[in-house]
Amino acid sequence: MKVGVVSFPGSLDDGDAARAVRLAGAEAVRLWHGDDALRDVDAVVLPGGFSYGDYLRCGAIARFAPVMAPLVDAARGGLPVLGICNGFQVLCESHLLPGALIRNDHRKFNCVDQELEVANAATVWTSGYSAGQRVVVPLKNGEGGYVADDATLDRLEAEGRVVVRYVGDNPNGSYRSIAGITNERGNVVGLMPHPEHAVEELTGPSTDGLTFFTSVLSAAVSA
Repeated sequence: MKVGVVSFPGSLDDGDAARAVRLAGAEAVRLWHGDDALRDVDAVVLPGGFSYGDYLRCGAIARFAPVMAPLVDAARGGLPVLGICNGFQVLCESHLLPGALIRNDHRKFNCVDQELEVANAATVWTSGYSAGQRVVVPLKNGEGGYVADDATLDRLEAEGRVVVRYVGDNPNGSYRSIAGITNERGNVVGLMPHPEHAVEELTGPSTDGLTFFTSVLSAAVSA
């Protein structure tokens, strides 16, 4: 299986995401923001960082990168796409996911090992977890507060589209402690925490994040 990892100017977790893909057992294919095709990959990861320097709004310029045109079309057709941190922001700016990410309510940058609860274990990126499972992965962001209007939040809740929630104190003011969501089909997932930094005992607080990447491989095999 081939998983594309997109590099934008300002991406800084693309190498970590590619390593997580390889540790999961897939081939990591590096995609450049200027590419106009996805090179026959089976899934795509939009990594964390500061795409295009976070000018205008986080993810607002990356949304118009050439690679995003085929990616948006493919995602709407069912291609698995995972957006991590800045990648989550890009997915919201691209209207593949609803809502927006705004500056943390305490106006400070977060960098903590964050406990999460898996609320939806039925997406292609979370099928290896159990609903209600607690995991610990790093969280590092300055604009990580997930916001949406009440109607959108109610719909996400009712349709089971909240994927992960923060456990304990809300670290960034996200509405309803939402840390990640999915689209209706369950193939597009965005989350603020960084599972790619929790794939090896040597470098992470746990290996809990690796399951995001092995889940999509299992989903591809069983499809």
